[in-house]
Amino acid sequence: MKHCGTQLLETERLILRRYELKDAGALYRNWASDKEVTKYLTWPTHTSQAVSQHVMEDWVSQYSKEDCYHWAIVWKGNGDEPIGDIAVVDMKEKTAMAHIGYCIGRPWWHKGITAEALKAVMDFLFDVVEVRRIEARHDPRNPDSGKVMEKCGMKYEGTLHSADWNNQGICDACYYALLKSER
Repeated sequence: MKHCGTQLLETERLILRRYELKDAGALYRNWASDKEVTKYLTWPTHTSQAVSQHVMEDWVSQYSKEDCYHWAIVWKGNGDEPIGDIAVVDMKEKTAMAHIGYCIGRPWWHKGITAEALKAVMDFLFDVVEVRRIEARHDPRNPDSGKVMEKCGMKYEGTLHSADWNNQGICDACYYALLKSER
């Protein structure tokens, strides 16, 4: 893989950019404090803006690493304020695999924004970083997340039973993936 770190990406409606420390308020306000957004995620709902500030400091510090791929999702219709998050949450060098995780604030659900962001990140990872496999997973009780993956060409590979954990406890994990050779 050819690591180059988080680069600015732009789509018709979105800007995917690096986080800045000033984004902690938007992180807290737009998605991290919402129990409906974090219901199926692996990190807890933020209980205060101070928690979001601490998380933001950690995220920003990671940008010094060339293999850090973590974007704030900014909807052009919303100024420069992040409305969601998308990142490579796991990477395997030997197989050139990237596992992507994402979430978006509830006011922006069902608008195609998450799929638009995922497609841009997938294109970047395949074309620039030279990843060979991109995968993602979701709790089967959150089928809308699987629909995002399918919209981006990912194929359902199977469900691992009681193999994952999220804020609902131990759960099944539905895996989707796309190989660069299948595009």
